[in-house]
Amino acid sequence: MRTTLRALVGIEHPILGFSPSEHVAAAISRAGGLGVLGCVRFNDPAELDAVLHWMDANTEGKPYGVDVVMPAREPAEGAAVDLGSLIPAAHREFVEDILLKLGVPPLPDDSPAGDGVLGWLHSVARQHVDVALAHPARLIANALGPPPPDVIARAHSRGMLVAALAGKAAHARGHVTSGVDIVVAQGYEAGGHTGEIASMVLIPEIVDAVGGQAPVLAAGGIGCGRQIAAALALGAVGVWMGSAWLTTREYALASAAPALRDALLAATSSDTVRSRIYSGKPARLLRNRWTQAWAEPGAPEPLPMPLQNLLVSDAHRRLMRSGRPDVVPMPVGQIVGRMNEVRPVAEVMVDLVRETDETLARLGGLG
Repeated sequence: MRTTLRALVGIEHPILGFSPSEHVAAAISRAGGLGVLGCVRFNDPAELDAVLHWMDANTEGKPYGVDVVMPAREPAEGAAVDLGSLIPAAHREFVEDILLKLGVPPLPDDSPAGDGVLGWLHSVARQHVDVALAHPARLIANALGPPPPDVIARAHSRGMLVAALAGKAAHARGHVTSGVDIVVAQGYEAGGHTGEIASMVLIPEIVDAVGGQAPVLAAGGIGCGRQIAAALALGAVGVWMGSAWLTTREYALASAAPALRDALLAATSSDTVRSRIYSGKPARLLRNRWTQAWAEPGAPEPLPMPLQNLLVSDAHRRLMRSGRPDVVPMPVGQIVGRMNEVRPVAEVMVDLVRETDETLARLGGLG
């Protein structure tokens, strides 16, 4: 798989792997891809700094990236305590009522208070950027389109590439105009925040729109070598994968939460739903009794980002601690139907590369 991405990023295989786990991201880099660490979970920039120091020491000198969540324009926002006052009492009552009906126990009395995921806040994301720029990360990606112009300029001054996710060709054109180096064409099938156009349609549209100006990665519905080969056939120079790593041995969260692991392993490709209940923006999640409760008649509309995540943050902790696969809150793509066993990242990478090479060779013989 000799694509332009290999030389541009300095990796052996054109596979970028997103994960909130530093252990997964580092393992992807060691295996010849580019591990991209999701930063949104880090409320404390000092914790992110410590984790990136760990990444520096555990990637064997191979490149890695970071992923932040920030809009191109800085919004008005407040502190978590201020934002909490904007959450309607009726929404809080609804969440408590769901948890009661589902039989989810409260958190233990000695559980530390949670602030929710503050990485959705622009001010916190900027701190993530400041921390990342002090480390030798090769790439900084943004899930909400191009970062602000000053962030792009600072990244480029450090020799860092900038990537941005796009769900429409028009978005991709705007990304390139803003100075983004790599466009990630993310189809509807993807886990987490995603748009409305399927990968088979979206990838060639974005390649046709900007492929002559910036390399395009394919994302959404990619979990095996045949799908990587398909992405390359559609004009992408590599792939961006996220959900596929959730059932790897290195994914510590799943290891510590057997109910989550069991839910992922048992799910089919039909067991996801696109909803705003996780963060306030449309995101694909594992379908279960928690997501279904929000779809019932009389359920309130989810709040905008970041209020929705602040609303459900304690509920998420309770649901995860419940030990029940039928309620765990988890962003995941439709590729979950292929995630049927727990394997090390290195083994997953070997199989991805092998099947891609075999598929490309088979297709080459059809001419």
